[in-house]
Amino acid sequence: MTYKERAQDIYNMLGQGQLLDAFDKYYHEDVVMTEPMGTRKGKVACREYEEQFLNNIQEFHNLEVKNIGSDEDNATSFVESVMEVTFKDGNHAKMEQVAVQQWKGDQIIHERFYYEGQ
Repeated sequence: MTYKERAQDIYNMLGQGQLLDAFDKYYHEDVVMTEPMGTRKGKVACREYEEQFLNNIQEFHNLEVKNIGSDEDNATSFVESVMEVTFKDGNHAKMEQVAVQQWKGDQIIHERFYYEGQ
């Protein structure tokens, strides 16, 4: 399976409501996740963050992958996506981002998200 295919599988799983399953399958124990609001290190801390994010969602409306690609020689993939959700506080959000994923074997060792900060 190529890195592009792995990235596509992650987003297919996300679209089916399987964010934590995708995380458990594709993220390395030593993963580092970076975004404009900060950096998290280690699978446990990163998974806790994902769980908190999910716990704040009331309704998931849509996930669209705009672009996906990879540099197979350098074990890197990227995904441009748009996700629409309604949070438990009633706020509706359309979140556009690009994720750049660096792979170590079959798992992501570093992922950086690019989006407009809040």
